[in-house]
Amino acid sequence: MRALKIMMVVMGLLIVAGVAVLGVTISQRISVPKLAAPPLLDEPEGTHIAKISTNGDRVVLLLQGGGPDRVVVLDLRQGQIIARTGLAR
Repeated sequence: MRALKIMMVVMGLLIVAGVAVLGVTISQRISVPKLAAPPLLDEPEGTHIAKISTNGDRVVLLLQGGGPDRVVVLDLRQGQIIARTGLAR
């Protein structure tokens, strides 16, 4: 009977610890700031990455802030900007 009580206490502590870890993880993910545009892109201050999409060796970034919204296409193999265009509102 004593072993059963010890097992129940240990399992209860594991449940409490698991819920605490889950709560901390969720709160950290909610409070993550927006990604700033890397200096490689030579974008004005206040620019942040709103969306990222990949297609093979290319990455498409939707940039917002620091002016009108715009799209930048990067080639990962060459590490260069392939295209840059502004979006009309």
